[in-house]
Amino acid sequence: MSIVAALLPLVAFVYLFVCLFVLATRKPGYSHVLHTISEIGEVGAPDQRLVAWGLFAPTGLAFLPGAILLHSAAPAVAALCLCIAVGYLVAAVFPCDPGSPVSGSTRQAMHNLGGAIEYIGGGLALLAAAKNFNEPGHVAGYVVLGVAVGLTVLPAGTPRGLLQRAGEIVLFGSAASLVWQAAPHMGVM
Repeated sequence: MSIVAALLPLVAFVYLFVCLFVLATRKPGYSHVLHTISEIGEVGAPDQRLVAWGLFAPTGLAFLPGAILLHSAAPAVAALCLCIAVGYLVAAVFPCDPGSPVSGSTRQAMHNLGGAIEYIGGGLALLAAAKNFNEPGHVAGYVVLGVAVGLTVLPAGTPRGLLQRAGEIVLFGSAASLVWQAAPHMGVM
């Protein structure tokens, strides 16, 4: 694994947040506190395709090298990368319904399934990774699982966007840290 693969989660994090701030200005009424990330690219949004293929797809793809290259040496870290990748790639293929409701069209159900894989799978992967890399890091897993619950039960008009961004910071930050920690164990850095 190259140093580039180890840096990709951090690059994806910066790319996501820069794009979010730029694209949010193009969607009337969008609030980073109230609206989920997916709502920037919801069905009918001005930048629906740009968000799907210019933001979500590259963000998901950035986590695939870690998922592939770490599958033997650090399976929990690879699983974390895969869960994040799946969440973003599914969001690219299945944009959410307006308002990103908990229930809705079949497309929304698929979108939500991708989110469940990212947050529930990612939270469980963080708990597993904490045993091998950073025992106090198990808190990150519980935070992400809590975000999964919050995104499921909080109605529109509540700070779902803020909650989701906290979850993304924990997921991306933990992935970047864990991939970086796992790389030396494979003799690549």
